Amino acid sequence: MTTPDHQLSAGQSRQIAETIREEIARRRISRQTLAEQAKLSLSTLEKVLGGRRPFTLATTVRLEQALGVSLRKGGDKAEVATVKPAAGGDIAPDSLGAYSHRAASRLEGVYLTLRPSFGDKDAVYAYRTEIVWDAAASSLVFREGERQDSAYTQWGEVALPNESGFIYLVTNRNGQHRLITVSRPTITGEMYGIITTLLAGRGSTLTPIAAAIAFLPIKTVASPTMGRISASDPNYELYRRHLRRTTEEPFALFLPG
Repeated sequence: MTTPDHQLSAGQSRQIAETIREEIARRRISRQTLAEQAKLSLSTLEKVLGGRRPFTLATTVRLEQALGVSLRKGGDKAEVATVKPAAGGDIAPDSLGAYSHRAASRLEGVYLTLRPSFGDKDAVYAYRTEIVWDAAASSLVFREGERQDSAYTQWGEVALPNESGFIYLVTNRNGQHRLITVSRPTITGEMYGIITTLLAGRGSTLTPIAAAIAFLPIKTVASPTMGRISASDPNYELYRRHLRRTTEEPFALFLPG
């Protein structure tokens, strides 16, 4: 039970502080981010987590809403049952932009992904990319599919920082990175930008390469075709038009050497 001034007991405060520290570590968020989501000052959060001030009921409820979890145990079960996760309570790590699930939900879906073919300068390479929210990682993640070269299928995290206004699809495999940088979606859902990766050559030869890339909501293409798309394919002109849009608008620039 809470005391008349709504301060929790020392034991409850220690248990809540421990749970919050675990949640911060698991979600890889900063104390500053949590304080902002809970509409608390960083000083207040530091004091209650450090045991220099007991938790009050009001502070605890704000933190429960920000984290979307119940922090109180035992005698406060009736109060715990009334706690609802706050909208946007699922927050990505600071390293990915500290975005909320709610704010990023418009990016979730299946996309037709287009880039120039690395093996045929006149062809377009097409495959699918799915972007979903991963509750365990507390972030958007992506995974490619229907690639003709399935051995090179990529998956990874999605960063969405407010500062640049761009979206980053990041693959990191044992320190080897591939990066896709695309614009925020247009009014019809397309995203345009640049892919930077490694081109596999003969034997073990790898060469850095960059190219235009486009993501189209797959539902906007009547009969999408995948793989290496040549001029004889009915979707060839549509695909080329979207790739040209990347530099013609421009969503990205390629400077001459």
